Amino acid sequence: MTPSEKRHFRLFTNRSGSSEDLKFLQLFDALDQQETLNEEKVLKQVPSIKKVQLANLKNNLYKHLLSSLRAFHAPQNLDIQLHEQLDYARVLYNKGFYQQSLKMLDKVKVTALEYELPHIALTAIDFEKLIESQYITRSLSGRAEDLTQEATAVSTHISQMHQLSNVALRLYGLYLKVGLARNQEDYEYITGFFHENLPVIEIRRAGFYEKLYYHQSHVWYYLMIQDFKNCYRYAQKWVDLFEEYPHMKERRSVLYIKGMHNLLNALYNLLYHSKFIKVLQQLEDFAADTSRRSNPNIDTLLFLYIYTNKMNGYFLEGNFTEGLKVIPGVLKNLEGFQAQLDPHRMLVFYYKIASLYFGSGDFKKAIEYLNKVIHHQNTSLREDLQCFARILNLIAHYEAGYDDDALDYQIRTVYHFLGKMDNQQQMQVEIFKFLRTVGNIAPYQLKDAFITLKEKLIAISEKPYERRPFLYLDIISWLESKIENIPVQEVMRRKAARLK
Repeated sequence: MTPSEKRHFRLFTNRSGSSEDLKFLQLFDALDQQETLNEEKVLKQVPSIKKVQLANLKNNLYKHLLSSLRAFHAPQNLDIQLHEQLDYARVLYNKGFYQQSLKMLDKVKVTALEYELPHIALTAIDFEKLIESQYITRSLSGRAEDLTQEATAVSTHISQMHQLSNVALRLYGLYLKVGLARNQEDYEYITGFFHENLPVIEIRRAGFYEKLYYHQSHVWYYLMIQDFKNCYRYAQKWVDLFEEYPHMKERRSVLYIKGMHNLLNALYNLLYHSKFIKVLQQLEDFAADTSRRSNPNIDTLLFLYIYTNKMNGYFLEGNFTEGLKVIPGVLKNLEGFQAQLDPHRMLVFYYKIASLYFGSGDFKKAIEYLNKVIHHQNTSLREDLQCFARILNLIAHYEAGYDDDALDYQIRTVYHFLGKMDNQQQMQVEIFKFLRTVGNIAPYQLKDAFITLKEKLIAISEKPYERRPFLYLDIISWLESKIENIPVQEVMRRKAARLK
């Protein structure tokens, strides 16, 4: 809790001044002084609390903390305010003040619809229908049709919202499991799922959330089938939606931030550097805006997306050594936000950090962070990322000059992992074949071997479903660096200059 939240809690709970409340606050103060819960220490600090009372006091403390936080954050959360007004309408109804209750419900409904909160609007409408159906107000004539039409319209919007959000969520879950389409079979499965589940909607009449989930679904779909131009198109629509509904940028900051990140991701995949830099600056400006809403969830996402894309920016420019400067800040924030970050995000950060070290020529540090990906306990997450981490790890061992035994061990682990994969792609197989035999190639033949492998990989990269691995591992640039005997980041800078 922040200092202001703690101060509010003490004021919030110290209203009655009873002896039970005194124990309550004493327990809070004792726990506030601890990093981790130590019940024996608490009992020594507060002798008036008996051991048998501690469980009940902790439960009461938890309930009061939630009540205090709800009251503290209510001014920043319209949905909390509207739910509170629904509670007031219920109290007025129970007391027999039917007209006053209906007036409050009407205000709730109008505000909820204005700020795209149809679930709350439907609750208010249902309550209105309950009051009117009892003929208490003697005003049912004319109102019955109005309420029926309102309920039907709002229910239709909510139904479409749920259909679209279900599609978006399931597509995102599929992306986390599979990554990008690996072959024609993947493409047909993803495309079939998308078209079968995406409802037909009239986009011009759709509300904010219907449009949002519609654009989200298209972003995940086009990302998975590697149609990056259309992915960019719908990611831009996602962000533009918040310009169309400017108040939602403040009300739904999380969705705005995620839209910006997906737009940046699409631009990165298209190698559209100039637009990428502009959008990243836009996101950083939003983060620096002192008037914006701030909470741990928003702050976590801003850290996650800004630093992820900062590193992507260094990859686009080929400035790996310059990119190393952000790593201390990333690691510090990773520790601070560890409770909020899911394992998938952590693995992506470690892979990107490893890539920065690899590109700058520090292969041992690259291996250190690749091992964090490889040895993560939940290896079912992002099979593709696990695969490329192992291949990059093998290359890093080769570059670092490890002895034959270490290289043989890495070759065996990569071979074992590739054997368990559902689909091995040509790029992975060719690199593995090369690294398995590189120890037998005479030094004067190495350059020709690198050239041969490069030519094979360029041919592979031109096939639609074989492009995917090159997004995670720019092996062709590494080969060019070996052929020309220059650092890999020099090759990347040269490519970036051509793109500009």
